[in-house]
Amino acid sequence: MAEKPTKAPKPPQEKKKRVGPLTFFAQVRAEGNKVTWTTRQETIQATIFVVIMAIVMAIFLFAADYLIMLLVNFIRGA
Repeated sequence: MAEKPTKAPKPPQEKKKRVGPLTFFAQVRAEGNKVTWTTRQETIQATIFVVIMAIVMAIFLFAADYLIMLLVNFIRGA
């Protein structure tokens, strides 16, 4: 009979230490400084790309909807 694999014991979970509001906001500010923010140029380029893709998708969905409507009307004989 094959032996059943045993699970490794879980390490005890550390309780998170409560900190005061000033320490908390200092930690938040420190984490915010670690973030790599996009440049203004990158943000503008991404926004333009999103707007163009939204327009392309709107045109595609309009055309698909219109073609389906024509096909349904043709089948119904309307």
